Formats: sequence, C-alpha cells, structure tokens
Amino acid sequence: MPPVSVGDWCLTTSIILIDRYLSRGGGKPASSVERSQVVTQGLRHYVKTRDQRTIGRRVCFLSVSSKTVLEMSRQRDQAVLKNKPDNTAFTQQRLPAWQPFLSAGYVLPTFFLLGLVFIAIGLGLYFTSNNVIEIELEYTGRSPNSSCHHCTKNDTKDCKCNIEFKVDKTLPGPVFMYYELVNFYQNHRKYGVSRDDDQLNGDLKYLKEPSEYCFPFRQDGQNRPIAPCGAIANSMFNDSFVLYKVNNSEISKVPLNSKGISWWTDYNVKFNNPKLDNGTDLKQAFEGTVKPHNWPRPAYELDTNPENNGFINEDFIVWMRTAALPTFRKLYRRIDDGLQPGKYLVEISYNYPVLSFNGQKRVTFSTISWMGGRNPFLGIAYLVCGSVSIVTGIIMLIVYIKYQGQNIRKVE
Repeated sequence: MPPVSVGDWCLTTSIILIDRYLSRGGGKPASSVERSQVVTQGLRHYVKTRDQRTIGRRVCFLSVSSKTVLEMSRQRDQAVLKNKPDNTAFTQQRLPAWQPFLSAGYVLPTFFLLGLVFIAIGLGLYFTSNNVIEIELEYTGRSPNSSCHHCTKNDTKDCKCNIEFKVDKTLPGPVFMYYELVNFYQNHRKYGVSRDDDQLNGDLKYLKEPSEYCFPFRQDGQNRPIAPCGAIANSMFNDSFVLYKVNNSEISKVPLNSKGISWWTDYNVKFNNPKLDNGTDLKQAFEGTVKPHNWPRPAYELDTNPENNGFINEDFIVWMRTAALPTFRKLYRRIDDGLQPGKYLVEISYNYPVLSFNGQKRVTFSTISWMGGRNPFLGIAYLVCGSVSIVTGIIMLIVYIKYQGQNIRKVE
C-alpha cells in the first residue's frame, strides 16, 4: 500500500464521515467509537472523485476547526480548575451552622432584658456625669454690666478685668481650668490646613521656607518667613488668667500648674524646636524669621522656661490641636490641690477679640470622674435606647397576645 499523505488521509476520513452520516438515516451524529473506526477506515481507503474531494476538504476543515475549539475549551477548563478552592469544609461552606428560631418566647424576654440593662447603664453614666462639678464664668464683656465691658472698647494692650465667684463645697484635686470659645470655627478646611507640620517639628529647611498651605500667613511684607506660619498659629488664644483666694481682706495666689496640659505625643513627637549644629540658643535658631502678625512677641520668648519655650510651649501646642465643633474648650491650667470652699477672684488679661465674629469667651473650673468631664450625652443615649427596647417589647407582646388566638384557630 503506497504511503498516504496527511491531506489525503484527512480527505478520505472526511468522505467516510459523510458516508456514515448519510447512512445513519436519522441525522444523528456518530459516537466517539464510530469516529475512531471511521478514522481507521479512512487510512485504508482513498477516494479520488472530484466532488468527494471538494466535500471532503470542507469537512476536513470543519473537523480540524472542531478539534481546535475542543482543545481551547479543554485549556480553559484547566485554567478554571487552577482557581478552584480546596475541597475543605471552610472553603466549600460546609461548616456546621446554627440559626435561632425567633419565637415570642425568646424575642420578647431579649427586648426587655436589653432594655433594663441599657437603662441601668444609662442611669449610672448620667448620674456620674452630673456629679462632676463645674463653675463656668462668662467674661465676653458684651453687656454693659459686665466687669470686662470696658476692655471691649479699650484699644490698649493687656486690659485687665476681675471676676469673683464662690465655691460652696470642696472641689477635690485635680481641678482643671479651661478657656472656652463660642462660634469659633477651627474646623474650617482652609483654616485647618493652614500650618506647616515640618516647620513645627523643628526642620530648619521649612523654618526658612514655610509650606504654601500657610498662605497668606507664610511671609511678611518683606518676604521674611513667619515662624510659626499659618492661620492657626496667627490666631492663637492669648488671654491669661491669675486665680486668687479671697480671705476677708487678704488675697492669696492659687498655684496653677501648666506642666502636662498638652498631649504626650504632641509635646514629645510632633513639636520640636529648631536646633543648629553649633548648639546655639533658641533665639539664634529663629534668626531670619519673624513672629506671626497677631503675636505680641516671637516664639522664642513665649516662656522663660526653656522646656516650655518656642514650638514646645504647651499653651501653643494645645491651641494647635484644632477643635471639631464651633464651641470648644481647651485646657489652660491644672489646680493639683483642688479648691476649698470660699470666695475666689480671677484676674483676666483681656487680649483676644471675639465680638467681631459674634463669639463668646468663658473660663471654666471642673472636676473629673472615672469617665472624664461632664458630658450627659452618653448616659442619655443609653437611656433612650433602653426605653425604645422596652417599648418595642411591650408592643410586640400586645400584638402576640392579640393574634395568638387567631393562629391557633387557623391550625385547628
């Protein structure tokens, strides 16, 4: 038998497939066994009729294309199997599960129990918050009867005014002294980003070349860099307070502690004074810079204590941590020994203007509890949630009693 070429073999095989397909009568395709037999027969037969050759070539092309499609499909299936998860209980989601049956016997007691627990917690938080003692003194000076009213019309610096108050019972230490501003929006976007954290961290490069975010408080009119730059630093609160205890005709000064009023991370990590390689003093490190426009003195003269001067001045650090709401308090001092019953006097150096934006200024003395200062919100929130839970349980109980008989009759 002469050798058979691939083309002739394909042609012969295709013709035999046509013959087999036509001879089946029902138009049903041949099985895989029959196809293998046809291929074997195709190797043994060779048909040279022109019409059969033409038909055979076409069928051969279709058969080869079918093989290509099947091969591509097989490769695709193998690729999919590579991403198939492992046959484990976890990956195939066959882990045991438990679904509670939500019957009235379980749901109603749950609502009542949660309600009672929430109310108990809410009462504890609410009364704990109310036990915090606060003494709040408003000194804006808007009213003509205010002792600080004359300072609102006085253009001279360091206008002083006094406010007297009385402590009825002992305030155990530590007592925290705050200043409070009303209607001051530190959360405004442009105000909040108007600072240079690299400069505040003591980087000499940014000390002389502040960030563009500080504009228009980046440089003065002579293009000298401002340190510290930005709107936040420029608007630093600069009222000061001195507290006196009044004993008949005698007045004694109450010690106020300014150490540790800022966050530890701010004082030890975020804020650092610039340092020169030759170890010169702070004034020389700030050489070539100017103070913010609204500051009475430069940063290196904020305090005589070197550990509380420059960028690490704690009053400055406290102010630079912006508040989220327009009414906010910031810690000013700490009275470690507390306040005894009696009369007290606060001497205020009135420097910070607030009437231009319809603001208010207050000074507050407050004790603390295990949950912090006075804030009844959390206790009220627990009370509301507990009350809603109990009311919901009562409504569901009424509905259950009302429709329970109807369900029993339907079952019967």
